[in-house]
Amino acid sequence: MPPAPPESERAVRRGDGYRPAIPDLLTVAAAVAFVVLAAREGWRLLDAGVNIFVFFPPLLANWEPHTGPGTPLAILVAVAVVVAGPTLAARMSWVRLIFAAWAAAFAWTLSLAMVDGWQGGVATRLSTDQEYLYDLPRVTGIGQMLSIFSDHILTTGQDPDQTWFWVTHVGAHPPGAFAVFIGLDQLGISGGGAAAVFTMIVGASAAAATAVTVRALGAEGLARRALPFAVLFPGAVWVGVSADGMFAGVLAWGVALLALATVGTGRARTIGYGLAGGLVLTMSIYLSYGLAVGVLLPLAVLAATRRWSILAPALGGAAVVVAAFTLSGFWWLDGFDKVRLIYAESIAQDRPYEYFVWANIAAVLFALGPAVVAGLRRLVTHPRAVPVGAVLLIAAGVLAIAIADYSGMSKAEVERIWLPFGVWLVLACGLLPRRQVRGWLVAQALLALALNHLLSMPW
Repeated sequence: MPPAPPESERAVRRGDGYRPAIPDLLTVAAAVAFVVLAAREGWRLLDAGVNIFVFFPPLLANWEPHTGPGTPLAILVAVAVVVAGPTLAARMSWVRLIFAAWAAAFAWTLSLAMVDGWQGGVATRLSTDQEYLYDLPRVTGIGQMLSIFSDHILTTGQDPDQTWFWVTHVGAHPPGAFAVFIGLDQLGISGGGAAAVFTMIVGASAAAATAVTVRALGAEGLARRALPFAVLFPGAVWVGVSADGMFAGVLAWGVALLALATVGTGRARTIGYGLAGGLVLTMSIYLSYGLAVGVLLPLAVLAATRRWSILAPALGGAAVVVAAFTLSGFWWLDGFDKVRLIYAESIAQDRPYEYFVWANIAAVLFALGPAVVAGLRRLVTHPRAVPVGAVLLIAAGVLAIAIADYSGMSKAEVERIWLPFGVWLVLACGLLPRRQVRGWLVAQALLALALNHLLSMPW
Protein backbone atom coordinates (compact mmCIF):
# COMPACT_ATOMS: atom_id res chain seq x y z
CA MET A 1 0.00 0.00 0.00
CA PRO A 2 1.46 3.42 -0.96
CA PRO A 3 2.10 5.83 1.90
CA ALA A 4 -0.55 8.41 2.79
CA PRO A 5 -0.07 11.65 0.90
CA PRO A 6 1.22 14.66 2.82
CA GLU A 7 -1.28 17.21 4.14
CA SER A 8 -0.43 19.68 1.37
CA GLU A 9 -1.30 17.05 -1.26
CA ARG A 10 -4.57 16.25 0.48
CA ALA A 11 -5.40 19.95 0.43
CA VAL A 12 -4.88 20.13 -3.33
CA ARG A 13 -7.01 17.02 -3.76
CA ARG A 14 -9.88 18.58 -1.82
CA GLY A 15 -9.60 21.76 -3.84
CA ASP A 16 -9.04 24.06 -0.88
CA GLY A 17 -5.26 24.36 -1.22
CA TYR A 18 -3.61 27.31 -2.96
CA ARG A 19 -6.89 28.74 -4.22
CA PRO A 20 -5.70 32.00 -5.77
CA ALA A 21 -5.53 31.60 -9.54
CA ILE A 22 -4.07 35.05 -10.24
CA PRO A 23 -0.41 33.97 -9.79
CA ASP A 24 -1.06 31.07 -12.18
CA LEU A 25 -2.62 33.36 -14.77
CA LEU A 26 0.19 35.88 -14.46
CA THR A 27 2.77 33.13 -14.99
CA VAL A 28 0.91 31.90 -18.06
CA ALA A 29 0.70 35.47 -19.35
CA ALA A 30 4.47 35.79 -18.94
CA ALA A 31 4.93 32.55 -20.89
CA VAL A 32 2.69 33.88 -23.67
CA ALA A 33 4.71 37.10 -23.80
CA PHE A 34 7.89 35.04 -24.04
CA VAL A 35 6.45 33.08 -26.98
CA VAL A 36 5.41 36.30 -28.73
CA LEU A 37 8.92 37.70 -28.24
CA ALA A 38 10.44 34.55 -29.77
CA ALA A 39 8.04 34.79 -32.71
CA ARG A 40 8.82 38.46 -33.33
CA GLU A 41 12.58 37.86 -33.24
CA GLY A 42 12.18 34.88 -35.57
CA TRP A 43 10.28 36.96 -38.09
CA ARG A 44 12.90 39.69 -37.80
CA LEU A 45 15.60 37.17 -38.68
CA LEU A 46 13.60 35.95 -41.65
CA ASP A 47 13.02 39.51 -42.86
CA ALA A 48 16.76 40.13 -42.51
CA GLY A 49 17.46 37.23 -44.85
CA VAL A 50 18.64 34.74 -42.24
CA ASN A 51 17.51 31.33 -43.45
CA ILE A 52 16.56 29.77 -40.12
CA PHE A 53 14.49 27.01 -41.80
CA VAL A 54 11.54 27.79 -39.54
CA PHE A 55 8.60 29.26 -41.41
CA PHE A 56 6.31 30.13 -38.50
CA PRO A 57 8.79 30.88 -35.71
CA PRO A 58 9.39 29.44 -33.24
CA LEU A 59 7.60 26.40 -34.78
CA LEU A 60 8.44 24.48 -37.92
CA ALA A 61 5.06 25.13 -39.51
CA ASN A 62 3.12 27.16 -42.05
CA TRP A 63 0.03 29.29 -41.49
CA GLU A 64 -2.78 27.30 -43.15
CA PRO A 65 -6.22 27.45 -41.47
CA HIS A 66 -8.20 24.31 -42.28
CA THR A 67 -10.59 21.70 -40.98
CA GLY A 68 -10.92 18.00 -41.72
CA PRO A 69 -12.61 14.73 -40.79
CA GLY A 70 -10.80 14.71 -37.47
CA THR A 71 -12.26 18.05 -36.40
CA PRO A 72 -15.55 16.77 -34.90
CA LEU A 73 -13.80 13.71 -33.48
CA ALA A 74 -11.16 15.80 -31.71
CA ILE A 75 -13.79 18.13 -30.26
CA LEU A 76 -15.82 15.12 -29.07
CA VAL A 77 -12.80 13.56 -27.34
CA ALA A 78 -11.86 16.86 -25.73
CA VAL A 79 -15.38 17.45 -24.40
CA ALA A 80 -15.58 13.89 -23.04
CA VAL A 81 -12.27 14.18 -21.20
CA VAL A 82 -13.06 17.63 -19.81
CA VAL A 83 -16.52 16.57 -18.58
CA ALA A 84 -15.83 13.04 -17.36
CA GLY A 85 -12.06 12.74 -17.11
CA PRO A 86 -11.41 14.16 -13.63
CA THR A 87 -14.25 12.14 -12.07
CA LEU A 88 -13.27 8.87 -13.74
CA ALA A 89 -9.62 9.42 -12.87
CA ALA A 90 -10.57 9.74 -9.20
CA ARG A 91 -12.98 6.78 -9.02
CA MET A 92 -11.99 4.07 -11.51
CA SER A 93 -10.01 1.04 -10.42
CA TRP A 94 -6.33 1.50 -11.17
CA VAL A 95 -5.90 -1.08 -13.94
CA ARG A 96 -9.04 0.02 -15.77
CA LEU A 97 -8.00 3.64 -15.44
CA ILE A 98 -4.60 3.02 -16.98
CA PHE A 99 -6.05 1.30 -20.04
CA ALA A 100 -8.82 3.90 -20.33
CA ALA A 101 -6.27 6.72 -20.24
CA TRP A 102 -4.14 4.99 -22.87
CA ALA A 103 -7.16 4.52 -25.14
CA ALA A 104 -8.32 8.11 -24.63
CA ALA A 105 -4.83 9.49 -25.34
CA PHE A 106 -4.71 7.46 -28.55
CA ALA A 107 -8.16 8.68 -29.58
CA TRP A 108 -7.05 12.29 -28.95
CA THR A 109 -3.83 11.83 -30.92
CA LEU A 110 -5.50 10.07 -33.85
CA SER A 111 -8.36 12.57 -34.09
CA LEU A 112 -5.90 15.48 -34.15
CA ALA A 113 -3.91 13.79 -36.91
CA MET A 114 -7.12 13.19 -38.85
CA VAL A 115 -7.75 16.93 -39.04
CA ASP A 116 -5.42 16.69 -42.03
CA GLY A 117 -7.25 13.62 -43.35
CA TRP A 118 -6.18 9.98 -43.42
CA GLN A 119 -3.71 10.41 -46.26
CA GLY A 120 -2.26 13.80 -45.38
CA GLY A 121 -2.41 13.44 -41.62
CA VAL A 122 -1.63 9.76 -41.06
CA ALA A 123 -0.78 7.42 -43.96
CA THR A 124 1.93 9.50 -45.65
CA ARG A 125 3.66 11.00 -42.61
CA LEU A 126 6.28 8.26 -42.24
CA SER A 127 6.72 7.52 -45.95
CA THR A 128 8.00 10.82 -47.35
CA ASP A 129 11.45 11.02 -48.93
CA GLN A 130 12.95 12.03 -45.56
CA GLU A 131 11.27 9.39 -43.39
CA TYR A 132 11.87 5.81 -42.30
CA LEU A 133 9.67 3.86 -44.70
CA TYR A 134 11.38 5.45 -47.71
CA ASP A 135 14.54 3.43 -47.07
CA LEU A 136 12.85 0.04 -46.59
CA PRO A 137 13.65 -1.11 -50.18
CA ARG A 138 17.39 -0.73 -49.39
CA VAL A 139 17.37 -3.51 -46.78
CA THR A 140 16.46 -7.18 -46.58
CA GLY A 141 16.24 -7.48 -42.82
CA ILE A 142 17.31 -6.02 -39.48
CA GLY A 143 20.58 -7.95 -39.32
CA GLN A 144 21.67 -6.92 -42.79
CA MET A 145 20.72 -3.29 -42.07
CA LEU A 146 22.75 -3.19 -38.85
CA SER A 147 25.81 -4.60 -40.59
CA ILE A 148 25.91 -1.72 -43.09
CA PHE A 149 24.23 1.07 -41.14
CA SER A 150 27.33 3.06 -40.12
CA ASP A 151 28.72 2.96 -43.66
CA HIS A 152 25.87 5.10 -45.00
CA ILE A 153 25.28 7.75 -42.34
CA LEU A 154 27.48 10.52 -43.74
CA THR A 155 25.95 12.54 -46.54
CA THR A 156 27.43 13.26 -49.96
CA GLY A 157 30.77 15.05 -49.81
CA GLN A 158 31.64 14.00 -46.27
CA ASP A 159 32.79 10.55 -47.39
CA PRO A 160 33.95 10.40 -51.03
CA ASP A 161 33.91 6.58 -50.98
CA GLN A 162 30.24 6.45 -50.00
CA THR A 163 27.94 5.76 -52.96
CA TRP A 164 24.63 6.42 -51.16
CA PHE A 165 23.36 7.50 -47.76
CA TRP A 166 20.30 7.03 -45.62
CA VAL A 167 17.52 9.59 -45.81
CA THR A 168 17.42 12.30 -43.12
CA HIS A 169 15.51 10.61 -40.32
CA VAL A 170 17.08 7.21 -40.77
CA GLY A 171 20.67 8.45 -40.82
CA ALA A 172 20.16 11.08 -38.12
CA HIS A 173 19.10 8.45 -35.56
CA PRO A 174 20.63 5.22 -34.30
CA PRO A 175 19.36 2.15 -36.19
CA GLY A 176 16.91 1.09 -33.48
CA ALA A 177 14.16 3.31 -34.86
CA PHE A 178 14.62 2.01 -38.40
CA ALA A 179 14.75 -1.56 -37.06
CA VAL A 180 11.28 -1.08 -35.55
CA PHE A 181 9.78 -0.22 -38.92
CA ILE A 182 11.69 -3.00 -40.66
CA GLY A 183 10.33 -5.44 -38.09
CA LEU A 184 6.78 -4.17 -38.57
CA ASP A 185 7.10 -4.55 -42.34
CA GLN A 186 8.39 -8.11 -42.02
CA LEU A 187 5.48 -8.95 -39.70
CA GLY A 188 3.05 -7.79 -42.36
CA ILE A 189 2.27 -4.51 -40.60
CA SER A 190 3.34 -2.63 -43.69
CA GLY A 191 2.52 0.66 -45.29
CA GLY A 192 2.42 4.21 -43.99
CA GLY A 193 -1.00 3.92 -42.36
CA ALA A 194 -0.18 0.85 -40.28
CA ALA A 195 3.21 2.22 -39.25
CA ALA A 196 1.64 5.54 -38.24
CA VAL A 197 -1.08 3.90 -36.14
CA PHE A 198 1.51 1.72 -34.38
CA THR A 199 3.64 4.80 -33.70
CA MET A 200 0.69 6.67 -32.23
CA ILE A 201 -0.35 3.73 -30.04
CA VAL A 202 3.14 3.57 -28.51
CA GLY A 203 3.35 7.35 -28.20
CA ALA A 204 -0.06 7.61 -26.52
CA SER A 205 1.02 5.02 -23.97
CA ALA A 206 3.34 7.58 -22.36
CA ALA A 207 0.32 8.92 -20.47
CA ALA A 208 -0.17 5.54 -18.82
CA ALA A 209 3.54 4.92 -18.25
CA THR A 210 4.14 8.19 -16.39
CA ALA A 211 1.14 7.45 -14.15
CA VAL A 212 2.39 3.93 -13.41
CA THR A 213 5.79 5.34 -12.50
CA VAL A 214 4.45 7.97 -10.11
CA ARG A 215 2.11 5.49 -8.42
CA ALA A 216 5.03 3.13 -7.84
CA LEU A 217 6.83 6.01 -6.12
CA GLY A 218 3.96 6.52 -3.70
CA ALA A 219 2.01 9.34 -5.37
CA GLU A 220 -1.11 7.64 -6.75
CA GLY A 221 -3.19 10.72 -5.98
CA LEU A 222 -0.95 12.89 -8.13
CA ALA A 223 -0.98 10.29 -10.89
CA ARG A 224 -4.77 10.19 -10.96
CA ARG A 225 -5.13 13.97 -10.98
CA ALA A 226 -2.54 14.40 -13.74
CA LEU A 227 -3.93 11.68 -16.03
CA PRO A 228 -6.64 13.80 -17.73
CA PHE A 229 -3.93 16.33 -18.59
CA ALA A 230 -1.68 13.56 -19.92
CA VAL A 231 -4.56 12.50 -22.16
CA LEU A 232 -5.24 16.03 -23.52
CA PHE A 233 -1.52 16.72 -23.88
CA PRO A 234 -1.08 19.43 -26.58
CA GLY A 235 2.09 17.63 -27.65
CA ALA A 236 -0.21 14.97 -29.10
CA VAL A 237 -0.25 17.22 -32.17
CA TRP A 238 3.29 15.92 -32.84
CA VAL A 239 2.84 12.43 -31.40
CA GLY A 240 0.55 11.98 -34.41
CA VAL A 241 2.59 11.34 -36.39
CA SER A 242 6.30 11.57 -35.63
CA ALA A 243 8.62 8.86 -34.41
CA ASP A 244 9.55 11.13 -31.49
CA GLY A 245 6.15 10.36 -29.99
CA MET A 246 7.01 6.67 -30.10
CA PHE A 247 10.36 7.45 -28.47
CA ALA A 248 8.49 9.17 -25.63
CA GLY A 249 6.42 6.05 -25.02
CA VAL A 250 9.41 3.72 -25.01
CA LEU A 251 11.46 5.87 -22.63
CA ALA A 252 8.48 6.31 -20.31
CA TRP A 253 7.86 2.56 -20.06
CA GLY A 254 11.54 1.96 -19.36
CA VAL A 255 11.33 4.34 -16.41
CA ALA A 256 8.04 2.76 -15.30
CA LEU A 257 9.50 -0.75 -15.32
CA LEU A 258 12.44 0.41 -13.24
CA ALA A 259 10.06 2.06 -10.77
CA LEU A 260 8.01 -1.15 -10.53
CA ALA A 261 11.19 -3.00 -9.64
CA THR A 262 11.37 -0.89 -6.48
CA VAL A 263 7.88 -1.88 -5.28
CA GLY A 264 7.77 -4.81 -2.87
CA THR A 265 10.55 -7.04 -1.67
CA GLY A 266 10.28 -10.08 -3.92
CA ARG A 267 13.62 -10.99 -5.46
CA ALA A 268 12.06 -12.36 -8.65
CA ARG A 269 10.02 -9.16 -9.09
CA THR A 270 13.05 -6.95 -8.57
CA ILE A 271 15.17 -8.91 -11.02
CA GLY A 272 12.42 -9.24 -13.62
CA TYR A 273 11.32 -5.62 -13.66
CA GLY A 274 14.89 -4.37 -13.26
CA LEU A 275 16.09 -6.44 -16.21
CA ALA A 276 13.14 -5.33 -18.37
CA GLY A 277 13.67 -1.71 -17.35
CA GLY A 278 17.33 -1.85 -18.31
CA LEU A 279 16.48 -3.42 -21.67
CA VAL A 280 13.84 -0.85 -22.56
CA LEU A 281 15.78 2.17 -21.29
CA THR A 282 18.87 1.18 -23.25
CA MET A 283 16.79 0.45 -26.32
CA SER A 284 15.55 4.04 -26.12
CA ILE A 285 19.03 5.46 -26.74
CA TYR A 286 19.23 3.28 -29.85
CA LEU A 287 16.08 5.03 -31.05
CA SER A 288 17.44 8.57 -30.64
CA TYR A 289 20.86 9.89 -29.65
CA GLY A 290 19.17 12.72 -27.76
CA LEU A 291 17.56 10.29 -25.32
CA ALA A 292 20.95 9.76 -23.70
CA VAL A 293 20.09 12.65 -21.36
CA GLY A 294 16.96 10.68 -20.48
CA VAL A 295 19.17 8.80 -18.02
CA LEU A 296 18.19 11.53 -15.58
CA LEU A 297 14.73 9.97 -15.28
CA PRO A 298 15.80 6.52 -14.02
CA LEU A 299 18.36 8.26 -11.82
CA ALA A 300 15.47 10.19 -10.29
CA VAL A 301 13.73 6.89 -9.51
CA LEU A 302 16.86 5.50 -7.86
CA ALA A 303 17.46 8.69 -5.89
CA ALA A 304 13.88 8.70 -4.63
CA THR A 305 13.74 5.02 -3.63
CA ARG A 306 17.39 4.33 -2.80
CA ARG A 307 16.83 0.82 -4.12
CA TRP A 308 20.32 0.62 -5.60
CA SER A 309 20.04 -3.17 -5.76
CA ILE A 310 17.98 -2.91 -8.95
CA LEU A 311 21.05 -1.53 -10.72
CA ALA A 312 22.48 -5.02 -11.16
CA PRO A 313 19.60 -6.48 -13.23
CA ALA A 314 19.07 -3.15 -14.98
CA LEU A 315 22.71 -3.02 -16.09
CA GLY A 316 22.40 -6.64 -17.17
CA GLY A 317 19.50 -5.73 -19.43
CA ALA A 318 21.44 -2.75 -20.77
CA ALA A 319 24.43 -4.98 -21.56
CA VAL A 320 22.23 -7.29 -23.62
CA VAL A 321 21.04 -4.43 -25.84
CA VAL A 322 24.50 -2.90 -26.26
CA ALA A 323 26.01 -6.29 -27.09
CA ALA A 324 23.28 -7.08 -29.63
CA PHE A 325 23.80 -3.85 -31.58
CA THR A 326 27.58 -3.85 -31.29
CA LEU A 327 28.02 -7.46 -32.40
CA SER A 328 25.65 -6.77 -35.30
CA GLY A 329 27.98 -4.04 -36.55
CA PHE A 330 26.77 -0.77 -35.02
CA TRP A 331 28.80 1.11 -32.40
CA TRP A 332 26.71 3.88 -30.81
CA LEU A 333 29.56 6.38 -30.31
CA ASP A 334 30.65 6.02 -33.93
CA GLY A 335 27.14 6.79 -35.13
CA PHE A 336 26.84 9.76 -32.80
CA ASP A 337 30.12 11.27 -34.02
CA LYS A 338 28.97 11.01 -37.63
CA VAL A 339 25.60 12.58 -36.89
CA ARG A 340 27.29 15.48 -35.08
CA LEU A 341 29.36 16.07 -38.22
CA ILE A 342 26.26 16.03 -40.42
CA TYR A 343 24.40 18.42 -38.16
CA ALA A 344 27.32 20.83 -37.90
CA GLU A 345 27.59 21.05 -41.70
CA SER A 346 23.87 21.24 -42.48
CA ILE A 347 21.07 23.58 -41.39
CA ALA A 348 22.71 24.00 -37.98
CA GLN A 349 25.05 26.47 -39.68
CA ASP A 350 22.13 28.70 -40.60
CA ARG A 351 20.14 28.34 -37.40
CA PRO A 352 21.84 30.77 -34.98
CA TYR A 353 22.51 29.29 -31.56
CA GLU A 354 22.05 32.64 -29.84
CA TYR A 355 18.42 32.71 -31.01
CA PHE A 356 17.38 29.09 -30.69
CA VAL A 357 18.96 28.59 -27.28
CA TRP A 358 16.01 30.57 -25.88
CA ALA A 359 13.46 30.31 -28.69
CA ASN A 360 13.54 26.52 -28.26
CA ILE A 361 11.88 27.02 -24.86
CA ALA A 362 9.12 29.02 -26.53
CA ALA A 363 8.60 26.21 -29.03
CA VAL A 364 8.34 23.49 -26.40
CA LEU A 365 5.76 25.58 -24.52
CA PHE A 366 3.36 24.87 -27.38
CA ALA A 367 3.67 21.15 -26.66
CA LEU A 368 3.34 21.60 -22.89
CA GLY A 369 0.45 24.04 -22.73
CA PRO A 370 -0.64 26.63 -20.15
CA ALA A 371 -1.73 24.08 -17.53
CA VAL A 372 1.81 22.72 -17.29
CA VAL A 373 3.15 26.25 -16.85
CA ALA A 374 0.69 26.83 -14.00
CA GLY A 375 1.48 23.44 -12.48
CA LEU A 376 5.21 24.09 -12.56
CA ARG A 377 4.67 27.42 -10.81
CA ARG A 378 2.80 25.65 -8.04
CA LEU A 379 5.53 23.04 -7.75
CA VAL A 380 8.19 25.72 -7.38
CA THR A 381 6.24 27.58 -4.72
CA HIS A 382 4.99 24.44 -2.90
CA PRO A 383 7.60 21.70 -3.52
CA ARG A 384 6.38 19.66 -0.55
CA ALA A 385 2.90 19.25 -2.01
CA VAL A 386 3.82 15.85 -3.45
CA PRO A 387 6.24 13.02 -2.57
CA VAL A 388 9.86 13.59 -3.42
CA GLY A 389 9.87 10.95 -6.16
CA ALA A 390 7.38 12.87 -8.27
CA VAL A 391 9.29 16.11 -7.71
CA LEU A 392 12.53 14.47 -8.84
CA LEU A 393 10.90 13.06 -11.99
CA ILE A 394 9.54 16.47 -12.99
CA ALA A 395 12.90 18.07 -12.18
CA ALA A 396 14.65 15.42 -14.29
CA GLY A 397 12.42 16.27 -17.24
CA VAL A 398 13.17 19.98 -16.87
CA LEU A 399 16.91 19.36 -16.53
CA ALA A 400 16.94 17.05 -19.57
CA ILE A 401 15.36 19.83 -21.64
CA ALA A 402 17.88 22.35 -20.29
CA ILE A 403 20.86 20.13 -21.15
CA ALA A 404 19.52 19.34 -24.61
CA ASP A 405 18.94 23.03 -25.21
CA TYR A 406 22.39 24.11 -24.02
CA SER A 407 24.08 21.45 -26.16
CA GLY A 408 22.99 23.16 -29.37
CA MET A 409 22.21 19.79 -30.95
CA SER A 410 18.55 20.76 -31.26
CA LYS A 411 17.98 24.10 -32.94
CA ALA A 412 14.24 24.32 -33.60
CA GLU A 413 11.80 21.42 -34.09
CA VAL A 414 11.99 20.74 -30.35
CA GLU A 415 8.20 20.77 -30.10
CA ARG A 416 8.50 17.14 -31.24
CA ILE A 417 12.12 16.29 -30.38
CA TRP A 418 11.64 16.98 -26.66
CA LEU A 419 8.35 15.07 -26.32
CA PRO A 420 10.12 12.26 -24.37
CA PHE A 421 10.99 14.80 -21.66
CA GLY A 422 7.90 16.98 -21.90
CA VAL A 423 5.48 14.19 -20.96
CA TRP A 424 7.01 14.12 -17.46
CA LEU A 425 6.36 17.81 -16.89
CA VAL A 426 2.63 17.14 -17.30
CA LEU A 427 2.75 15.55 -13.83
CA ALA A 428 2.90 19.06 -12.39
CA CYS A 429 -0.73 19.53 -13.48
CA GLY A 430 -1.67 17.25 -10.59
CA LEU A 431 -1.04 20.23 -8.33
CA LEU A 432 -3.84 22.31 -9.83
CA PRO A 433 -6.80 22.70 -7.44
CA ARG A 434 -9.79 20.49 -8.16
CA ARG A 435 -12.16 23.37 -8.82
CA GLN A 436 -9.89 24.72 -11.56
CA VAL A 437 -9.07 21.44 -13.29
CA ARG A 438 -11.74 21.55 -15.99
CA GLY A 439 -10.84 25.12 -16.90
CA TRP A 440 -7.20 24.19 -17.37
CA LEU A 441 -8.18 21.09 -19.38
CA VAL A 442 -10.22 23.33 -21.70
CA ALA A 443 -7.16 25.55 -22.17
CA GLN A 444 -4.99 22.56 -23.05
CA ALA A 445 -7.53 21.23 -25.55
CA LEU A 446 -8.07 24.61 -27.19
CA LEU A 447 -4.33 25.07 -27.70
CA ALA A 448 -3.99 21.68 -29.40
CA LEU A 449 -7.07 22.26 -31.56
CA ALA A 450 -5.83 25.71 -32.58
CA LEU A 451 -2.39 24.38 -33.51
CA ASN A 452 -3.77 21.61 -35.69
CA HIS A 453 -6.43 23.74 -37.36
CA LEU A 454 -4.44 26.93 -37.98
CA LEU A 455 -1.05 25.52 -38.90
CA SER A 456 0.30 22.94 -41.32
CA MET A 457 3.23 20.92 -39.98
CA PRO A 458 5.39 18.17 -41.50
CA TRP A 459 4.82 15.85 -38.52
